[in-house]
Amino acid sequence: MPESTVARFYDELADDYHLIYADWYASMRRQGEALDALIGRDHATVLDCSCGIGTQAIGLALRGHHVTGTDLSPRAAARAAREAARRNLSLRTAAADMRRLPFPGGRFDTVVCADNSLPHLTTEQDVHAALAEMRRVLRPSGLLLVSTRPYDDLLRAHPVSTPPQVHRPTDGGERTVTFQLWHWHDDGEHYDLEHFQLLPAGGDWRVQVRRTTYWALGRDRLTGLAVDAGFVDPEWRMPEETGFFQPLLVARAGA
Repeated sequence: MPESTVARFYDELADDYHLIYADWYASMRRQGEALDALIGRDHATVLDCSCGIGTQAIGLALRGHHVTGTDLSPRAAARAAREAARRNLSLRTAAADMRRLPFPGGRFDTVVCADNSLPHLTTEQDVHAALAEMRRVLRPSGLLLVSTRPYDDLLRAHPVSTPPQVHRPTDGGERTVTFQLWHWHDDGEHYDLEHFQLLPAGGDWRVQVRRTTYWALGRDRLTGLAVDAGFVDPEWRMPEETGFFQPLLVARAGA
């Protein structure tokens, strides 16, 4: 999918992204704790190369890590910085493509690419390019953490929708409902996603629809691409083990 199309999807979603969660702040803390346990050290230098509005980046900053966030969406990255500042946290952010990271080699202890961001890249060439960049900016034996949807299961089932997620503000305000429709391509691997949000509008609903495309990248295939990009000791850690909400590919930067 063209870079500009994915950026526009998240630019349009940036102001409302927190409404995907029943409680965004609780999710932020929970995800930060799960990723922190995998990092396994204090005060790591972390790049979140798909930081969005800051869910994982802020969660890790809350755990004491030195986090930099980049995202293809300028509006999302800018919001992440604002949200961190509101919590008196330091989070440097920039708009950047994960295939062309604006950092010198060997800069970070850990690179995070979470929340099914990598599968926005819909060819092996682009995924390999992104993973090679993550490898380049990691220190020797640096840690890679990539999360995706559970695509091995989804490739068998080919679901056409997701259950509705309901957000209710903690102040007792009106609900927002989010759900997705999926339209699978003939190859059985790529799918177009329609992201629906039903927003309260004076006793009625206002419907917001945004569209993007993903590649349902299975675990073995992603592992192979990571190894080709220079990572070693890859393993998949499941949500029931880590407490993170998606499967995680964990690997180390090779020599």
